[in-house]
Amino acid sequence: MTGGPGLDFIGHSAVVIEMDGVRLLTDPVTRARVGPLRRVEPVPARDRLRDIDAILISHLHWDHLDVPSLRHLGRDIPVFVPAGSGPWMRSAGFGDVREIAVGGSASVGSVVVRAVTAVHSGYRPPLGPTALPLGFVVRGSRTIYFAGDTDLFEGMGALGEPIDLALIPVWGWGPTLGRGLHLDPMRAAEALRLIKPRAAVPIHWGTYWPHALGRVFPERLVEPPAAFVEYASELAPDVRMLPTAVGDVVEWAP
Repeated sequence: MTGGPGLDFIGHSAVVIEMDGVRLLTDPVTRARVGPLRRVEPVPARDRLRDIDAILISHLHWDHLDVPSLRHLGRDIPVFVPAGSGPWMRSAGFGDVREIAVGGSASVGSVVVRAVTAVHSGYRPPLGPTALPLGFVVRGSRTIYFAGDTDLFEGMGALGEPIDLALIPVWGWGPTLGRGLHLDPMRAAEALRLIKPRAAVPIHWGTYWPHALGRVFPERLVEPPAAFVEYASELAPDVRMLPTAVGDVVEWAP
C-alpha cells in the first residue's frame, strides 16, 4: 500500500499493522477450528504473518488469545499481554512476554504502543487467569486505535491524542453477541461519534461460527459491517468508513 500504513485484515480481531518499518499483529486467532468455533473464511497464508515484530493481545478469551495460533507464529516474538497474565503465558512456553497495564507504553522499533481502557470480561475460561482487558493505541507516522473487545465506556472519547484510524469491533463469532460488554453496529457507530477518528475499519465479524449451529442466521456473517456503515453515516458522518472483507487488505491511503 502506498501513502500510509499497511493494514491486512486477517479476520475476527487479527490485523497486521505495518507502519514505519514495524509489523504488529493484533489478537491472532488463525486456525480452522478453535474449540467449538470453526473458521468460515480461509486460514491465512503463512506469508501474510511473516516478520512480525510484536503481537498485541487485548484480553484472554479463546477467540482473542489462541495458544496454538501464537505457537505457530513463534515462541520468541514479543507478546504484549494484559498485566497479570504474564506467568500464565510463560508457562505456556512463550519466551518474550511483556505485561502492560492501562496507561503503560512501550516502543517497538520506531512506533510506540500504549495500552488503553477496554470494558469487557478479562477471565480466561474455564480455569483462569483473569486480567483486565485492554485496547491499544499505536503511534508512529499515523495513530491507530485497536479497540480489542469492548463496550462503550466513559472516557472513550479521551484517548489522549487524535486518532487517524480506528479498528472497531462490530459483532462477534455467532448469531448473537451474548450478554453485554460488546459493541453491536449501532453502538460501534456511537463509539466513532465519541472517538472522532479520521477513518474506521469494522473488525470482529464474519470469521468464526459455532460448529454445532451450522449456518443459523447466516446473515450475521455479512450484515454487521454494512449496518455499522449505515449507522455511522448518521452518528459520525465525518468519519471515512473502510469496510473490508475478511482476508483483504484495507484500502486506506491517508
